[in-house]
Amino acid sequence: MAGKNRSAGSRVSLRQAGSGARKQGVENEILLKLPRSEFKTAFSRMEFSTLPSRTVLAEHGKPIENCYFLNNGVASIIHVMTDGRSIEVGLTGREGFIGLPVIVGFQVSPTRAVIQIEASGYKISAARLQEVLQTCPALNKILQRYSQELSIQSIQIAACNRLHTVHQQLARWLLMSHDRVGEFTFLLTQEFISHMLGTRRASVSAAAAVLQKSGLITYTRGRVTIKDRAGLERTSCECYGEICKQLRAWGV
Repeated sequence: MAGKNRSAGSRVSLRQAGSGARKQGVENEILLKLPRSEFKTAFSRMEFSTLPSRTVLAEHGKPIENCYFLNNGVASIIHVMTDGRSIEVGLTGREGFIGLPVIVGFQVSPTRAVIQIEASGYKISAARLQEVLQTCPALNKILQRYSQELSIQSIQIAACNRLHTVHQQLARWLLMSHDRVGEFTFLLTQEFISHMLGTRRASVSAAAAVLQKSGLITYTRGRVTIKDRAGLERTSCECYGEICKQLRAWGV
């Protein structure tokens, strides 16, 4: 899905935000959809950030200091239980935004957001974003819409985590990550995947072995390579296709 959105966002950027956005290295699809005037207003208040894997962008129960428009890579949205256990309830890349509670006036993050695949993007303080939104109605509308898109994704992922096998969940998760990074090989440890899926490392190892034995992926020393994307889609549970279908219905 993210690959398709990127093409659409590129066309819009040339017409609205202008080719200057591309020249400044902007790949985030929300920013690329902005009218030229709003793009200039918002972008002038941002700074570029490199975001290594495991960088925490927002912490559960902590004030939201900064918001992020990712250019690439993948960030996980994680629900944290009182005993410290956690599970992924959403993920985002260049199609999205980290800091959604800010747009409705919340100051504390209800979830943790952490980079799972090395990324870069544009950072803006929560206070400055709130100021920008007062004069940028298009940005406000796009972010409100994105919050609904992420809600759709989160509902489906919650059902997936409860109802489907670990190897089906892993297949769905790899497909969603591949949509966002566009690369067939990326670095992911078993420990990190186990936190994302809310399961034991041994279960992740067994699930990866199933996919590898089927010739769908190779997985060595924390490096995953998707060998058969179509086969991975067939192996995944219905959730990946359902998420894509619902987002298409939204015109995404």
